[in-house]
Amino acid sequence: MINIPLEKVSSSMFSPFQKKKNGLEQQSREDLDIRRELEDSLEEVTAASAANEAVEEQTGPIFTNKGHMDKRSLDLVFAVEQMIKAKQQVEMSHNDLQDRLGHSNGQIERLNKDLKNLGKVIEEREKSILELEQRLSDKNLKVDQMMEDYRELHSSLSGQIEELKAVVELERQNYASLLQKHNETTSDKNKRIGELEEKNSRLEAELAQMKQKHDALRQEKTHLLNIVNDFTSRLTTPFGSGSGSQGGASND
Repeated sequence: MINIPLEKVSSSMFSPFQKKKNGLEQQSREDLDIRRELEDSLEEVTAASAANEAVEEQTGPIFTNKGHMDKRSLDLVFAVEQMIKAKQQVEMSHNDLQDRLGHSNGQIERLNKDLKNLGKVIEEREKSILELEQRLSDKNLKVDQMMEDYRELHSSLSGQIEELKAVVELERQNYASLLQKHNETTSDKNKRIGELEEKNSRLEAELAQMKQKHDALRQEKTHLLNIVNDFTSRLTTPFGSGSGSQGGASND
């Protein structure tokens, strides 16, 4: 796992708020500069207006008697009239600047409020960032511990795996040897079974022949016994009938 430096995390998370704060501060400074320029312009306009009013008060009665003035006086009067017109334009500019100044003051106050609120938000975010940094640091410590445990477990399991591989290889060799013996035994057994089946077939054929001979001998023996019995019965018939009569007389 990649460890992220806390300084980089805090700077990357804090940079948008810092930029916004710096932007508001810069804008506030610019508004203050504009305000100072407007105030300076108003002061200049006010001074020019006061000077024009003094000139107008001094030359007011002269403007009504232009018919008795020479060319130089008329030029002077014309110049004063131009100054009066300029004064009126300056007053209009002054009023416009006053409006702009009021608008700028309202905007500055609003920006100051926003700046204060943003400062509170930034403080809260900074606290949240510090908490996140602490949590991230704890997570990194846990991850480091888990990585160390994993390395130890991996090292231990690697040794056990090598031992099991050796055992498996030995068992595989034993199995191959046993399989070879089994195949040889099976081949010998099948060969023995073939031989026994062949011998059994031969014995069955011999048994059938002997059975035939036995049956023939038994028939011959039976025939001879019948002849002997018949001969014996013929030889013993007179003796049997006489002894039978004698026995009947003695019984009587």
